[in-house]
Amino acid sequence: MVRLFVIVEGETEETFVNEVLAPHLFPRGFRAVSAKLMGNTRQRSRRGGIRGWPEVRKEIVTHLRHDTEVFVTTMVDYYGLPQGAKSSRAWPGRTSALKLSFPQKADHVETSIADDIVKQMGKSWDPKRFVPFVIVHEFEGLLFSDCARFAEGLGKPKLAKEFQAIRNRFASPEEINDSPTTHPSQRILELFPEYDKPLYGSLAALEIGFDPIREQCPHFRQWLERLESLPSQR
Repeated sequence: MVRLFVIVEGETEETFVNEVLAPHLFPRGFRAVSAKLMGNTRQRSRRGGIRGWPEVRKEIVTHLRHDTEVFVTTMVDYYGLPQGAKSSRAWPGRTSALKLSFPQKADHVETSIADDIVKQMGKSWDPKRFVPFVIVHEFEGLLFSDCARFAEGLGKPKLAKEFQAIRNRFASPEEINDSPTTHPSQRILELFPEYDKPLYGSLAALEIGFDPIREQCPHFRQWLERLESLPSQR
């Protein structure tokens, strides 16, 4: 039986892991699936929000070294990852990913993250225990997988048609882009100014459920299939 630890950047992702992802994985050979907000372990008010890579890397390495049986993954938004060639907070691969085509961006960052963790851990561990995942482009994009349920989850069913119009412009919800004025959460705010990610994002994710996101978001599905295969790799 596998234990999985998911390092997340916010309460919305935490709810998604605990209430949507975990029930899906339990029947597939997982004994425990738990989310951990980034940041101070003692004070919840100081947890959450994307952190600089050195801080997150330390957290990942600590979990992998102190619990040699646990598997660790991440659930963070590509859009918000710190970047910049001279930035000490930049995540591996995030700056160089800017020059890549959409299908390559998240894979490039995930490979760069994995390479850095391997470098930190050395040779005396199993690299399969770390499965990096970067959401393209941010969590809100996944919610466009079922626009009717998305609108219902927000308590605004009349927005379904407008959400669907946005969704129809892209091959998948993951392609809703990362411009400061057109990234998924900004598009939502323009239609629903009261949108608050921890509250409404969680409600919408629970309303939508797992299957629509898996069906319509290829990169998310790829991550999920890697997780599902972990029990067979023990």
